[in-house]
Amino acid sequence: MANIILPPDWTIPENRATPPAIYWNRRSFVKKLGVGLAAAGVAGCGVGGGSGQGRNEGGGGGTAGPVPDGPLDTIPETPTRELYPGDRDPRFTLDRPLTDREVAATYNNFYEFMTDKDAVWRHTGPFQARPWTVEVSGEVDRGGTFDVADLEREFGLEERLYRFRCVEAWAMAVPWTGFPMEKLIRKVEPLSSARYVRFITFYRPDEAIGQREQDWYDWPYYEGLRMDEALNELTFVATGIFGEPLPKQHGAPIRMVLPWKYGFKSPKSVVRMEFTRERPRTFWSDLTPNEYGFYSNVNPAVPHPRWSQETEEMIGEDLRRDTLVHNGYGEWVAHLYDEEVMSRIS
Repeated sequence: MANIILPPDWTIPENRATPPAIYWNRRSFVKKLGVGLAAAGVAGCGVGGGSGQGRNEGGGGGTAGPVPDGPLDTIPETPTRELYPGDRDPRFTLDRPLTDREVAATYNNFYEFMTDKDAVWRHTGPFQARPWTVEVSGEVDRGGTFDVADLEREFGLEERLYRFRCVEAWAMAVPWTGFPMEKLIRKVEPLSSARYVRFITFYRPDEAIGQREQDWYDWPYYEGLRMDEALNELTFVATGIFGEPLPKQHGAPIRMVLPWKYGFKSPKSVVRMEFTRERPRTFWSDLTPNEYGFYSNVNPAVPHPRWSQETEEMIGEDLRRDTLVHNGYGEWVAHLYDEEVMSRIS
């Protein structure tokens, strides 16, 4: 009889483990700092990338806040509450039930606060998510700094039911509130030279413990899209979820949602958008280029180097589903990509 080896009870699935590049980057950093590290008091698990990007603090102050009472008590005071919920766009329907609201609020990747998904919401109390402004610059005619509340009122809000797929092979289905990215792009009038959009998120280590305790990484988070992706009708600027303004752990007060891409392509708590001529570098691709690329479209045929993408775990449900190419949104986006892009870890 073959030996049956039971894993110890402390093991975790490989797709929940810290990527090797993060571990080795941290070891290299610690080795360089030597004894100075102990004096600095650095602690915690690492995540991030050394890209040399600038830092932007966004709006709001740096005051401390209480620990939230629960995962649904993290919605910041919002001057546009009367706009929620927006009218639902009937074009977007689901092949699965909505994820339970509380489950969605307690299972979050937001390393700026905590690497433990279940604990992110507990660490968002000090984060000041309103008021908030977004700076738009680069290859545009009408750039500037825009208050999120003003954008909500100007563009109006709608609700869309979208599937959400994480690169870690788990998934949700949620109702986002917000407006199409195309409306903001038309407002700022990009030049013909603008071929990409770069997104930069907040940097406030006094309010975000993950940034403070993992400051050997070059925060803030940064991502990018090709212009035709940004203009696609699926590309959504979300300011709310489940009929209310975004809770902090979901990326309050403004985040991107791109349902045909893995979730890390949807940056949270955005403070700056830059229209560029050249393709921008991206956070995870800088950190582990053999595992994460620029496009990162959902594709069951292309495995992650450390796990399969053929199926996905539905969070809050005791089942797995087959992963859909483009997360099921090929009708809207398949024409954007050739076979070469879709055949690799993109």
